Amino acid sequence: MHFGVLGSGIIGLTTALELQKEFPTARVSVIADRFNEDTVSYVAAGIFRPGTSFMGPTQEITQQWMTDAFNYWDDLRRSKEAPLAGVCQLSGYIYSRTSPSIVRNHFIEKLLPVYRRATEEELKLCQGGWKYGSFFTTCLTESRLFLPYATKKFLENGGEVVRQHVSHFFEVPKGYDVLLNCTGMGAKELCSDQHLVPIRGQVLKVRAPWVKTAFYGDYDTYVLPGFETVTLGGCRQFDSYNTEWCKYDSMAIRERCYDLLPSLRKAEIVRECVGLRPHRSVVRVEPELLTNSEGRRLKVVHNYGHGGYGVTTAPGTAKYAVGLVRDLLAGNSKL
Repeated sequence: MHFGVLGSGIIGLTTALELQKEFPTARVSVIADRFNEDTVSYVAAGIFRPGTSFMGPTQEITQQWMTDAFNYWDDLRRSKEAPLAGVCQLSGYIYSRTSPSIVRNHFIEKLLPVYRRATEEELKLCQGGWKYGSFFTTCLTESRLFLPYATKKFLENGGEVVRQHVSHFFEVPKGYDVLLNCTGMGAKELCSDQHLVPIRGQVLKVRAPWVKTAFYGDYDTYVLPGFETVTLGGCRQFDSYNTEWCKYDSMAIRERCYDLLPSLRKAEIVRECVGLRPHRSVVRVEPELLTNSEGRRLKVVHNYGHGGYGVTTAPGTAKYAVGLVRDLLAGNSKL
């Protein structure tokens, strides 16, 4: 049995590891032309906090993705490999002056170990005259550490990496029983998927070791401490393909984050990063049977369109995708 995983970001690597777990005797190849710092995953702050509009094929399946993903990250956090994998526990606050619904999250209120209303005293921890707030405890995954950790684990399990750019599915050599499409924004051309759009994001990584708690404010403002730096964000620019750093976005992010936490003004800026989040209104995790003009057939399971929540949900959609692979091979698929 030979599986090919297209894409080496966090979706591709968690999917490859899940394949090795469920099919221990199978051959698994990751096929990609971008790795580690060249992937969108590398830029992500990596906090487990899904957007409330995130949606899979059904509400039940989506919630299962969340549960499976959190359990994966939390189990890894509790293991001795946590520092190598870049996974830790993080607590934080979500503030809003606008609406109490903004500080609620139906996906995780019962899933996380702590998710509660912020007290009046806690609303005053940050400047801004906040009216509503929640306190929560979750996991954070630093992709800068997790991507090489996952790659090493994949290779140690007998996996192989093939450096290749794939423009069409049938460019992939014959011999793969199933291909798993984890190409993120690459799926727009690969699948001619007009439902997939980029949401541009820009963040600053600063050195502020005194910040130990996460903070969210209105207008996509966030301060997220990681292993070595603190991520300041952000912006969500729908259908923007601009991968260049923008000084005006940087100024706006700094102003909002400095207003939220004035001590950040003295923080050294380490780097500024830009990424295009692969957004799809319904995340695509489904099988497809492809046939070319020569009659060659390919079994494909798609796993892309996670938007800004790839790190959050990757292990959950990986488990679901590998379940679809099992159904395909057993002849139980709805195709």
